[in-house]
Amino acid sequence: MYNYKNKRIFLLFFIVILFTAFNSYSFYEIFNYPEKIKIFEDEEHPLAIRFPFKIDKEKTDASVLQLSQNNKAFDTNTLYINPLKIGQADIQVKLLGFFSIKKLKVDVLPKIKVIPGGQSVGVRLNTKGVLVVGLEEINGLDGKKYNPSREAGLTIGDSIIEINNIKIKDADHVTNIINQNKNTEISLKVKRREKIFHTKIKPVKSVDEGEYRIGLWVRDKTAGVGTLTFYHPDTMKFGALGHAITDVDTGLLLTVDHGQILKSKVASIKQGKRGQPGEIKGIFYETSKPMGNLERNTHFGIFGKAYEPIINNKYRQPIEICYQNQIHEGKASILTTVESNKIEEYEVYIEKINRQRIPSTKSMVIRVTDKRLLKKSGGIVQGMSGSPIIQDGKLIGAVTHVFVNDPSKGYGLFIEWMIKKAGIDIYSNSQLADKY
Repeated sequence: MYNYKNKRIFLLFFIVILFTAFNSYSFYEIFNYPEKIKIFEDEEHPLAIRFPFKIDKEKTDASVLQLSQNNKAFDTNTLYINPLKIGQADIQVKLLGFFSIKKLKVDVLPKIKVIPGGQSVGVRLNTKGVLVVGLEEINGLDGKKYNPSREAGLTIGDSIIEINNIKIKDADHVTNIINQNKNTEISLKVKRREKIFHTKIKPVKSVDEGEYRIGLWVRDKTAGVGTLTFYHPDTMKFGALGHAITDVDTGLLLTVDHGQILKSKVASIKQGKRGQPGEIKGIFYETSKPMGNLERNTHFGIFGKAYEPIINNKYRQPIEICYQNQIHEGKASILTTVESNKIEEYEVYIEKINRQRIPSTKSMVIRVTDKRLLKKSGGIVQGMSGSPIIQDGKLIGAVTHVFVNDPSKGYGLFIEWMIKKAGIDIYSNSQLADKY
């Protein structure tokens, strides 16, 4: 009877502990804690894990990292990760020290240094093939209306890659091939999002133009102004914009055949107002001497390789990048150009950080606090996308989008996502290189 009573008391106590854990902020924190932590060699990192959760120190690879408490009196309850060498180790989190709840993977990485951007850059992009942006009926010689492209299954947003096994260069190339074949059926290789398909179309001679048409409008290039985010001296790779270049009509991401970034000067600024995003208008210059070759257009920015080293007069020496688990709410700054070609540093405040397992452009919310920038632009405006965000002397991200109803605020993208998309191998020359 005594043992039964003790068991009931213990069970009741255990249920209370579990209930407390499941309804505590600590429980919410632990299940939203990043499963992978990236830290640099020689840098201490705090583990925000509190009672009723504990770390199983015995199951941690002591050759890669050491878990210890800070010696400061006010910080005796916080565990710190102290990396010992480049490598990878697991940290086991347990409830009350008994029940395994979560496994954290810790990557100890070599430090990556880049030169932050801030320069206004012009972007010229030529697509792979041509992008269909409209369908149109053709008035035939017989007085009837035709639309061969619609009948062949084409739709807005498709990219025509080849015609009769000939790779398409631009819109004029399409016109020439169609008119060379006249009313003979032609074969098209088409890309629709990530899928490739083939179709056949018979051109129709237009009574209006006197030439053969297939009933569509296409686009083969685009140009605009943005901001450089970083330049990596070791590889000469660069990243800019922090978001994709999309077609103005279809909203689809444009695939890069070839392109370049060029030097740009700010000609004028339309101030951002509530409900009306502002805009930087720039002028390309030294167009015969492009800064670099554009190789990739992604949801996280545009990337390529510089022809010559890119210099930033504000930051002549490379600075370290920072991973998301090291970023904190509070003061930061952005580098951007709002006058001619002069880079300036402006104060911002990081209001919110969205810890991300999956890459997203909305990694953090920033607010412009610098009165100089607010006076000049009203806050964040179009053309400022890609402006590097710096905190504690490290590059942490890039400006991506402005809040339409509050131009003083905008989203920032974690720099780690851009570094990855740029193809910079963070594991080169490390013990993790052959693990990834």
